[in-house]
Amino acid sequence: MKISVRVTTRAKREGVETLAGGRLHVSVKAKAEGGAANARALGLVAGYFKISPKKIHIIRGHKTPAKILEVGSR
Repeated sequence: MKISVRVTTRAKREGVETLAGGRLHVSVKAKAEGGAANARALGLVAGYFKISPKKIHIIRGHKTPAKILEVGSR
């Protein structure tokens, strides 16, 4: 399943919100340096879907706030 995600870094509170159209907004405290924000975002999305973080992969948007994730494959 592919999901469109918008990631906000350096947020005061971490969390996942559902937006219109099935998109997600993920807020993380980590900085967008060295992949730390991406790793934390994947962890939060995994918790949201109650699956292992190993089952979520970034398909597009490794270096941008707008990402496409593949959930539940591999």
